[in-house]
Amino acid sequence: MARRPTIIDVANLAGVSKATVARVVNGEYDLVKDTTRQRVTFAIEQLGYERNAIAGSLRSNRTYMIALSIPDITNPFWPEVARGVQDTVEAQDYMVVLMNNDWNASREHNHLQLMHNNQFDGLIINPTGIANRDLTRLHIPVVVLASGDTYPDFDTVSSDSRQAGQLAIEYLLSLGHRHIGLIIGPMRRPKSHTHYDTYASVLGKHGLEVDDALVAQTTFTEEGGYTAMKQLLQLEAPPTAVFAVNDIIALGALRAAHDANLPVPEQMSIIGMDDIHAAATTFPPLTTVAKPKYEIGNTAAQFLLERLNGRAPERQRRQLLPCHLVQRGSTAPAPP
Repeated sequence: MARRPTIIDVANLAGVSKATVARVVNGEYDLVKDTTRQRVTFAIEQLGYERNAIAGSLRSNRTYMIALSIPDITNPFWPEVARGVQDTVEAQDYMVVLMNNDWNASREHNHLQLMHNNQFDGLIINPTGIANRDLTRLHIPVVVLASGDTYPDFDTVSSDSRQAGQLAIEYLLSLGHRHIGLIIGPMRRPKSHTHYDTYASVLGKHGLEVDDALVAQTTFTEEGGYTAMKQLLQLEAPPTAVFAVNDIIALGALRAAHDANLPVPEQMSIIGMDDIHAAATTFPPLTTVAKPKYEIGNTAAQFLLERLNGRAPERQRRQLLPCHLVQRGSTAPAPP
């Protein structure tokens, strides 16, 4: 196997010192004559020399690697967030390493240890079971994709989940629904505000009491949504509308309604949240609350780069991005 060319090989071919080659490779052109730079560039091309990133990181104390930790790579919500992160950090020559924990807190802790051992420059994370103190032990810049109340030491970026829930419930109420079901996911970490809190608050504002029989807790999966919807439909007085806290769950709920021969939206309205691509291609198309997925990733990456480059404010930032309602065919006025 051919030996990988080194900076010494380039220096010998170009007839210059190793330091001169390093200046050219690092873009320090003001310290090198044009004719010399051209000889070095020609030698690099001839030999196929590539800069040793590991050696460079030892000198600069940077690896130019950023980790993005997410809970579910199968949820189409996350690729758009990842694209927002990648587009932003690559513009400053950073590489994104994706880490998926499948809602497994133990795996998430292992990922943090891996990041520490491999000297990642920064981390963007949607926590599953990680606490504020776990992130402070990394001693690197971190941006958390969650509300800021439980992560006081870090910049946080999130969609406004409280506003999103309000949009969904208020819309169903505007259609005349008063018997509204809620399908929520499991509580993975402490939160200052939950979708259940929003549900109870909006109903209370309209003089309606919460019936906990109309609240089903499940996994963040389509099968979980299917099972939860079947549970709600077996009630003596099932809901006339259901709000599912993500589109994956809502798609499962829609399938359960179809299997029960319950017409959607004539006899059952279903609304999700996220606005993933599949929401527009179901039958009927799913009404949902759209989250700004790409903007979440983009904003988080900007915050992280500013921390890495020493341009961020001393005080931690709390960014909530607004959501908007997307009306499609899965919702209609309440049946008589």
